[in-house]
Amino acid sequence: MSESNEKKLDATGLFCPEPVFRTKIEIERMQVGQIISVSADDPDAEEDISRWVTRNGHELLNLTKDGSTTTLQIKKMK
Repeated sequence: MSESNEKKLDATGLFCPEPVFRTKIEIERMQVGQIISVSADDPDAEEDISRWVTRNGHELLNLTKDGSTTTLQIKKMK
């Protein structure tokens, strides 16, 4: 299972600022280099989480949309 290093955070059904807040908490618990996949259906989550990731020096690896759900794959960089 090579995916065991990737954490998952389901923030669907939550609205600003919860998706960003929960992403921040999970990333703080992670080791540098670990990856988290965050799913959210808040219309503002894509922009809010992307901006938070950039501002805090992490790397947005991937962003996908499936209907109203956006999934962001983030690598902890520091």
